[in-house]
Amino acid sequence: MHNTEEKYRHELKYIVSAAQIALLKSRIAVMMRPDPHAGADGSYTIRSLYFDDYDNHCYYDNENGTDPREKFRIRIYNHSPAVIHLECKRKERGKTRKTSASITAEQVGQAMKGSSWTDPEGLPPLLRKMQLQMDTRLLRPVVIVEYERIPYIYQNGNVRVTFDMNMSSSAETSRFWDEDLPRRPVMPPGMHLMEVKFDEFLPDFIYRGLNLGTLRQTAYSKYYLCRKYMLKK
Repeated sequence: MHNTEEKYRHELKYIVSAAQIALLKSRIAVMMRPDPHAGADGSYTIRSLYFDDYDNHCYYDNENGTDPREKFRIRIYNHSPAVIHLECKRKERGKTRKTSASITAEQVGQAMKGSSWTDPEGLPPLLRKMQLQMDTRLLRPVVIVEYERIPYIYQNGNVRVTFDMNMSSSAETSRFWDEDLPRRPVMPPGMHLMEVKFDEFLPDFIYRGLNLGTLRQTAYSKYYLCRKYMLKK
């Protein structure tokens, strides 16, 4: 188990309707190719377990635009334990960087309980970093975020366009593995999220293909959107 660390990237987010997604997909399908990790229908399901500390610093850092800021999550795909990643996303100077490490289902269970991982000296740096924050900041699981993702990629500029649909959340973090996890919708009916990620540049033809002139950009993360109603009750 080793860390994989992406370089800092641009990450733009837009609120889009189902009709806009249909139009955008028809445009970029001739410019970009589907992500090979997607299923036969071009999508896969993402479920993430997000962590925060006792004072909800991750949430308020996002709300206040704190720079830099970080948050930890555990992510699985299609409700399967076959591939499990611990990830740390760092936002700094308008760009994002993700550090990732593979973990086991047993380690997920320990993190959900706030327990220390075994063999700390043999852990990848990312797991040791999270362990330190669990011990010192009382980092704990606070929300589950789930959505269906339709991803497209383009090699030059390392461009990735994703349509994240039917976003939902659950506060029942102990049921992370349950396929029938009770969830509540997060976005207004018929509204979804498009993300555009790239390294140094976004090719002009992709920019023009994505430019509808009516897109609503948002700065908030999925984590923030899924938690704000829980904390504003």
